[in-house]
Amino acid sequence: MPTVNAKALLGTAVEALAPDPAAHPLVPLVERGEAPVGTLALLALEQRWVIPADQAAFEHLAARADSASAGFFAALAGGEELAARYLTAFAEACGVTEDRARAYIPRPGCQSCPAYVAWLALNAAPADAVVALTANFSAWGGYCARIATGLRRHYGFPDEACAFFDFFAEPVPDLDHRATAAVRAALDAGELDTGLAHAYAGLLQTYEAMFWNGLLTRP
Repeated sequence: MPTVNAKALLGTAVEALAPDPAAHPLVPLVERGEAPVGTLALLALEQRWVIPADQAAFEHLAARADSASAGFFAALAGGEELAARYLTAFAEACGVTEDRARAYIPRPGCQSCPAYVAWLALNAAPADAVVALTANFSAWGGYCARIATGLRRHYGFPDEACAFFDFFAEPVPDLDHRATAAVRAALDAGELDTGLAHAYAGLLQTYEAMFWNGLLTRP
């Protein structure tokens, strides 16, 4: 049945493209309370650039997509808008002032991931992008859950300062339903290229690793 195939395809992508646990060394450092607060501040500063870029990319994908995929991308764009609000408290807890944020120049490695999301928005078939982004967000949510735990346990950050990571760590059943519907429609229409979708997802995971590693590299 198409429903089973769509769910199975997304599940396979998530499993097959799960990143190496050692690929993102900052996550376990935060989880153990060993990352400097200055590095957490860099995370906040880089995310100030990532979020609006991703939101614009998702909005562009929504405009390009058919109705089945458009709802998925619109939901992602709305999520980025909410995340931007939550990020403010995390940045303040890390000691980031508005003056510092305005003067900050982002690191190329950290911005390679949103740059590639923008490439997908311009070049990828929307249904292929749904698969790639679903695989990536599955991993990203796990990182955020671990970071939120570390921030509370070792850094004493209050709930409002952890809300950014809590937001992404929470499962979003509606988003999963939208992704499945988009993939099902693409399968029915013969418009899904699973090879390309997996290639896109693999590249996205590599750029994600560059983001985390970039936070630990001296500029």
